[in-house]
Amino acid sequence: MNNDIFPCLWHNEDAKEAAEFYCKVFNGKITADTPVVMNIDLFGQKIMLLNGGPQFEKNASVSFMVLCETDDEVQNYWNQLSDGGIVLMELGKYPWSEKYGWVRDKFGLTWQLYLGEKQGEQKIIPTLMFIHQNNGKAMEAMDFYTHVFPNSKIGGVLKYGDGVGNESHEVPENVQHAHFEIDGYSFFCMDNSYDHKFDFNEGISMVVMTDNQEETDDLWNALTSDGGRESMCGWLKDQFGMSWQIVPKKLIELMSDSDQLKAQKVVQAMMKMQKIVIKDLENAYNS
Repeated sequence: MNNDIFPCLWHNEDAKEAAEFYCKVFNGKITADTPVVMNIDLFGQKIMLLNGGPQFEKNASVSFMVLCETDDEVQNYWNQLSDGGIVLMELGKYPWSEKYGWVRDKFGLTWQLYLGEKQGEQKIIPTLMFIHQNNGKAMEAMDFYTHVFPNSKIGGVLKYGDGVGNESHEVPENVQHAHFEIDGYSFFCMDNSYDHKFDFNEGISMVVMTDNQEETDDLWNALTSDGGRESMCGWLKDQFGMSWQIVPKKLIELMSDSDQLKAQKVVQAMMKMQKIVIKDLENAYNS
C-alpha cells in the first residue's frame, strides 16, 4: 500500500480528540502527536489531522468508504460513528450492498460503511463526489488523475444507466460508482446532480510526498494546469477544485531536525513559498 499518498483532515483545535476517536473506532494508533499535526494509522493507512483553524469545514464532497467483511463489523463502526453525528443514508439493505449506511461523525467527517468484497489491501477509500459545475466530470477526472500520476489505472465503472438503483433519475451516462488508482492508492468517485450546499474545499485534501524536486515540479505543474490554482506552502487546487499538498520528503526531514533554530528557519522559508523548492529550504537550513 502506498503511504506516500494520504488524506489530510482540517480541524479547528480538535485534531487530537478526533485522532483518539478514530483510533478507538477502528483500533488504530497515533504515530505523530504535535499541537499542529496528528498522524494516525488505521489498517496500515496513514491519515493526517491538521489543526488549521476555523477557515474550512469538512463536507461530504469527499467521504471515506470503509469496506467491511462482516455484518457485525458494519454495525460496530456505525454505532460509534453515528453517536453524536448525523445520518445521511440510513443503515440498511441497498441494491449495491446487503448492509450499507452513510454517516457524518461528530467531527464533520463523512463515512460510507459498506458490506462487500474487499478490493486489495486498502480498507478505507476516499470517495470523490462530482457535483455542481463538476457533475458529469467524474470520468474526465479519472482520466486526468491517472495520466498525471505514474502506476495508475481506472478500474470498474458503473454508470447510472447500467440499472443498479437509479431511482434519482440521474443522467444515464454519468458515473454512479467508479474505482481508480493513482500510484497504487485507491479512490472511488461518483457524479451527483443534487444541489448540495457544499463542494470540494481545503477541509479535506490529499497529501503527496515526493522524492525530489523533479517529481515535485511535474505533479505541481500538471495539477495546476487547465484551471488549477496555486496556493501557499505546497497547497494547490486542481481544475475540479480538489485540494492537494505536494510535499517533498526533504521538507519533513529538515523540519524535524534536532537543531530547533535550523528547523525553524526551514519552516519560515516554507511559509513564504507556493510550490516547495528544496534548494531554497536547504539554503535556509544552512544560513
